[in-house]
Amino acid sequence: MIAELEKTKNNSATHLAYLGGLQTIWTNHVFSPISKLNTFKEGKKNIEQAIKNEPNNAELRFIRLSVQKNAPSFLGYKSSIDEDTEFIKKNKNQISSDILHKNIETLLIN
Repeated sequence: MIAELEKTKNNSATHLAYLGGLQTIWTNHVFSPISKLNTFKEGKKNIEQAIKNEPNNAELRFIRLSVQKNAPSFLGYKSSIDEDTEFIKKNKNQISSDILHKNIETLLIN
């Protein structure tokens, strides 16, 4: 699935952020510790690039917040939790998907 997303000729920030999110989750299915770390780093890089491209996109901030809240501390990827939480609370009206709104509410509660 990751390979298919990487081949897709979609250069949108949203596509890149979801690819990055999938890559970080995929580390749970990789055996080698080195491969796990490299896959996570690639996902993190994609998420950060997406947010750099569209810093005011609440959906991208939600993806990063989801990853950061669930990433192990030793990976050092938790620096934007407070910033993204506040941004999402203020800008969640940007998001039109009811499913995404429910997921945001669940994430903000936990």
